[in-house]
Amino acid sequence: MSPSATDDTVRGPAKAAFDPHGIDPIPAASRDSTAWEQFWIWAGANIAPINWVLGALGVTLGLSLVETLLVVVFGNLLGCAIFGLFNLMGHRTGVNQMVLGRSAFGRRGAVVPGVIQGLLAMGWVGVNTWVVLDLALAMLDEMGIRGGSGLKYLVAGVIMVAQLALALFGFYAIRTFEKYTVPLTVVVMAGMTVVALTQVDPNWTHATATTPGAKITAVTQLVTAIGVGWSVTWLPYSGDYSRFVRPGTSGRKVVWAAALGMYVPTVWLAALGACLASSGSSGDPSQLVIGAFGGMALPVLLLVMHGPIATNILNLYSCSLAALSIGLRTQRWKVTLASGVVASLVLVVFLRSNSFAHAFDNWMVSILVWISPWAGVVLVDFFVVARGRPDVAALYTTGHGSRLAAFNRSGLVSLALGIVAAWSCQYGVVPAMRGPLARALGDIDLSWLAGSVVAGGLYLVLTRPARRRVTGPKAATSVEPAVSGDPSVAVL
Repeated sequence: MSPSATDDTVRGPAKAAFDPHGIDPIPAASRDSTAWEQFWIWAGANIAPINWVLGALGVTLGLSLVETLLVVVFGNLLGCAIFGLFNLMGHRTGVNQMVLGRSAFGRRGAVVPGVIQGLLAMGWVGVNTWVVLDLALAMLDEMGIRGGSGLKYLVAGVIMVAQLALALFGFYAIRTFEKYTVPLTVVVMAGMTVVALTQVDPNWTHATATTPGAKITAVTQLVTAIGVGWSVTWLPYSGDYSRFVRPGTSGRKVVWAAALGMYVPTVWLAALGACLASSGSSGDPSQLVIGAFGGMALPVLLLVMHGPIATNILNLYSCSLAALSIGLRTQRWKVTLASGVVASLVLVVFLRSNSFAHAFDNWMVSILVWISPWAGVVLVDFFVVARGRPDVAALYTTGHGSRLAAFNRSGLVSLALGIVAAWSCQYGVVPAMRGPLARALGDIDLSWLAGSVVAGGLYLVLTRPARRRVTGPKAATSVEPAVSGDPSVAVL
């Protein structure tokens, strides 16, 4: 069994605000989250300044405002639907996302995506904190508060301490923070939207990409950045939080809540950024926000500082689960603390070298090319190979008695070839991450599609003989009877 053996004795969050759970399946008595709370978790993670900038990207790439909005609206419909399905995995099993990957990649093979996920999540903590500091200082300057680099370090320290404290306490603190702070940020966003649309004059039809080839290139790059691709980047986190949803909750509610929590703020902020950009406003985040919302400095400052906290508490928490999933034997909170310390050191390096920070950010964005192949394999494994009912006990059994191989060659080969396919079709910011097919086809970016289709399709083919040999009753969905008895767990 996993190192977090205390999970079996935990009888619910009401006895302690601290989350003692590691990576063992969450007992039914501790699964008290509602679908509505999942909505707030994912809404909070996506009410972030970066979505303004990504929304403006469509206009920057040469699309008109109308074209940009169509890509954002319809691209996210697909991406968020996939994200909702991934949340169903954690809800059905009570298991976090990286442990669920053991079924597809093997007990030891799953260490590969676990390490990648842990390192990336920790890196994002530093990046997400760094990217809002200039904007926070600009808002403080509007309020007459100036302090140079000392003030920047102070703001960074306040954000890091707040997000680390919440992540240390774990899921119950995270869901409470999101539940009560996100509605307030929604009110601020509504006010910002009214101010923006009354102060700017959006140009709905102007576009600089006038040829069919230029439009296709712009559309594919935008879909990858803030359409389907945006939701795909959150897939490795999904089960970490949906595993706490009450076992008797309808699967449809879980899917809808997670999907809408991702969809509403992403589309809302991206559309707002696109409107501002189409009016001729700067694409720089500081100038974009100050130009439109300088008169709302205090509420905008609170929104800006809330963004990285609401996002990074998920990064820190999921980073610790990824570390435990690869075999690290310690308590979750200790790994979270260590991750926070490392992320803080990374942030200090960023503050001392902006050029390095920009280069690191560009590489982080490009490396996300691994997620779509991983997602394709995991999706096929859960819903097709396991028929929506994975053998949870086998995920934790080690040694000769394990029904899972140490390395699932089908999953690992599919993942590797999927990553190659995704890289070939990626047009990243870093030159080394601009694949030959992408460049040959006019700088299009179909990395998310190529990676998921190649990896998922190949895994489907490679596992076909094994699926034919499967006989007898289906494996139990979870160690908790309440889950397998829920009618919402029927295979889609």
